[in-house]
Amino acid sequence: MDFTVILISSIAGFVLAYIIGHFLSGNISKKKIAEAESQAKSILKDAENEAKNLKKEKILEAKEEWHKRKQEFEQEANQRKSKLAEQEKNIKKREEGIEQKVDLILKKEKHFQTIEEDVAKREKQIKEKGEQLDKLILEHSKKLEQIAGLSREEAKKQLIENYINEAKSQAALQIRQIREETKSIANREAQNIIVQAIQRTASDHSAENTVSVVNLESDEMKGRIIGREGRNIRAFEAATGIDLIIDDTPEAVVISGFDPFRRHVAKVALEKLMLDGRIHPTRIEEIVEKTRKELEGELGNLGEQAIMDLGIHTMHPELLKLIGKMKYRTSYGQNLLNHSIEVSHLCGIMAAELGLDVQIAKRAGLLHDVGKTIEQDPSPHALLGFDLAKKYKEKHVVCNAIGAHHEDIEMETPIAVLVQAADSISGARPGARRESLENYVKRLQKLEEIAMSFEGVSKSFAIQAGREIRVIVEPEKVDDMLADQTASEIATRIESEMEYPGQIKVTVVRERRSMAIAK
Repeated sequence: MDFTVILISSIAGFVLAYIIGHFLSGNISKKKIAEAESQAKSILKDAENEAKNLKKEKILEAKEEWHKRKQEFEQEANQRKSKLAEQEKNIKKREEGIEQKVDLILKKEKHFQTIEEDVAKREKQIKEKGEQLDKLILEHSKKLEQIAGLSREEAKKQLIENYINEAKSQAALQIRQIREETKSIANREAQNIIVQAIQRTASDHSAENTVSVVNLESDEMKGRIIGREGRNIRAFEAATGIDLIIDDTPEAVVISGFDPFRRHVAKVALEKLMLDGRIHPTRIEEIVEKTRKELEGELGNLGEQAIMDLGIHTMHPELLKLIGKMKYRTSYGQNLLNHSIEVSHLCGIMAAELGLDVQIAKRAGLLHDVGKTIEQDPSPHALLGFDLAKKYKEKHVVCNAIGAHHEDIEMETPIAVLVQAADSISGARPGARRESLENYVKRLQKLEEIAMSFEGVSKSFAIQAGREIRVIVEPEKVDDMLADQTASEIATRIESEMEYPGQIKVTVVRERRSMAIAK
């Protein structure tokens, strides 16, 4: 309707404007005005007809839309009715199930009530029987007092004294065992301290660990190295702190010294002197000092290369230098840096298998022997490493693993256990430390021979690369107490008769098997 009114108003306005325009111009005739009026009327009539038609069409469209919406509403209402019907069915089913459960609960309550009544009856019976038993015990005690000639208090006192004496004897036996274990542990710790002291300060090492060979272009160079009246060789030995051995070996000079770093400095310095050609005391001191500074400067690079190879994040520069210094340290002939890198790899692999922090495990494994780079200090290297790691702001997990890998302090995390295990694996495997196969086999055979020499031992097996001896005894000849004594005596024999790195665990197995045959 609004559209029709607007349309008619627009047409009327147009016509009126047209007529007014003609009137104002003053040149339009009355005939034209009449024609215009008739045209305007016809236009208005057409517009009204068109408006009516539009109105009818809109009404029809509205009716169709209303029927369509009505049908959709009826469909939706039917769907909701069906859903409500299903929900009502489900609710009825649940109500039925709840009623059944309530019935079961009521039945169980009745059953429990009967059980409670039975329990109450039995408690009453037990109470009555307990009272009767107390009376019988009292009567029996009186009869025993009459027979024994002792009162109850006197018998109790005598019994307590017997218990005290028995407890004292057991305590004395335990104290003796603890004292023996303490002595054994003290002996092993003393051996470890001696081994570490020898490793750091001794000057008498085996030749394969303490010598380096420098090849010469010709034997004439030996005379130049010795110098007039031996002044060159004396200056070289004084500057480097090592021994220079010049013998009949053709075109070779032997450098001997217990410190691998000094030995390497001497070797590099001697090679530089031979290339330079100017060999005299002043030049020797200058080259040795220059070589020492160069090699000390390379220590940080060696440490940085090690952590890069292991995929470890940044580390304090001083720790990197100490890691580089490991390259010039050995433990039972095993290069300390190679050993630490191997331990780091092992820790990382085991940590990954256990779901632990791989980076922390690798870091602790690499630094576990860093205390061995500190010279002239009698403290255990694990504690020295612990202090160094703590000083250079390593995490507490790493510090604890370093300090605890030889059980000098208590282990607080699984990482410490991994470092100890990896250290044992790296050091115990054949070939890791400088020990020939023949000596290795002889050491294992010696272990088994010592164990087999004891009475009652049927079998012995050296396992874990000689770190453990498993002893099987005959149960008829060796009881439990004697098995403990046998283990202690075997350990004492091993300590007194053998030389070995680390510790050896003695395990005595006593097993009794009983068999019968059913026919």
